[in-house]
Amino acid sequence: MSTPSFDDNSALPETAVPEAEFISLTHLSPSTELNPVPSRGIDLGFFRTYVETLETAGYDYTLLPYGSSSADSFVTAAAVGTLTERIKPIVALRPNTTPPTIGAQKLATLDQLTQGRAVVHLISGGNDAEQARQGDYLPKSQRYARTSEYVDVLRRSWTEPAAFSHEGEFYKFDEFGPGFAPYAGSIPISIGGQSDEAFAVGGAKADIFSFWGEPLDDLRAEIDRVHGIARDAGRTTLPRIWVTFRPITAKTDELAWAKAHEYVDKIAANVSKVRPLLGKGSPQNVGSQRALNFADKSELYDRALWTRTAAVTNAAGASTALVGSPETVAAAILDYIDRGASLVSIRGYDTLADAADYGRHVLPLVRQELAHRKATGRRGPLQSQHLGNYGAEYGTYATAGRP
Repeated sequence: MSTPSFDDNSALPETAVPEAEFISLTHLSPSTELNPVPSRGIDLGFFRTYVETLETAGYDYTLLPYGSSSADSFVTAAAVGTLTERIKPIVALRPNTTPPTIGAQKLATLDQLTQGRAVVHLISGGNDAEQARQGDYLPKSQRYARTSEYVDVLRRSWTEPAAFSHEGEFYKFDEFGPGFAPYAGSIPISIGGQSDEAFAVGGAKADIFSFWGEPLDDLRAEIDRVHGIARDAGRTTLPRIWVTFRPITAKTDELAWAKAHEYVDKIAANVSKVRPLLGKGSPQNVGSQRALNFADKSELYDRALWTRTAAVTNAAGASTALVGSPETVAAAILDYIDRGASLVSIRGYDTLADAADYGRHVLPLVRQELAHRKATGRRGPLQSQHLGNYGAEYGTYATAGRP
């Protein structure tokens, strides 16, 4: 693998974004993929500590996930808003669970209560069995068409000054509104996925488009694709790009790799306990298929991207890791910022401890480099000094102890 140029004080690539924000995912109990704790409840003390840790650590957003057997994301988002002053709660919302006029009302209420911090991430649904658990039997292509209509109704509900009626392919109502308004203007709408349908809807209509962590060149090609669709739709403001990783860090690259190998063995042993409803075999969603394809080709990409965690979980959700010291992981995050990602989600496998560690050791390094860039218009030294897999020793750490 050839090493890209990361010379100190060099010009920034044209694709680099000037600023980036950080996202985590809020966990409701101490159960992890490393140490599953069977429960269908919320550990209130842990939840409170976790959210307060995110606020203290300096995250900008937190995602409140949704599943057929999980806690309700609207209620947990409202709790996050109450427990914090700054973090923006992202509500994961499946259109099949909440009619769009009611979804608009709920989101605007959350936005008012948090004084403009609400965000929504629309999940069209990538698994037929999971959708069917709550009575949704639409095929995947129609689920994205429904999401497209859902976005239109949400935005109109927030902005229409008078009552309006609607008759579309999936929703029909008479004389709704004017709806309850957000705190100020609108609410950012995020869409993710890697099917053609996801790109079509997200490129044309989303404020944010989300990806799982992929090799740099592949992700940049996908960014170009979604932005091309946005331009073809006549948009002058392009969707922001959100990319998600599961970093594994320690004081040095060598120690981080020792931890990574220990983690992956535990994750492989526990995956059926943590995600029993997802089933086995080839996943339906394109994002998981891509992740497994990358893992099949190589375990290690670019500076620090490791795919073995995706392989052992059957790519059931965001699972690719960045492995290394805080400096190496921060430099790898900057590589993605250089390719156009302005929202970076980092959540660990040791959830609470990792959230705190990232806040102490990773976020400040990235922000320091971005501040240097803003002041000088040039690169700082972090990427050139912490090469990770672009250097000589890193690969030996990655393979140490492997058969």
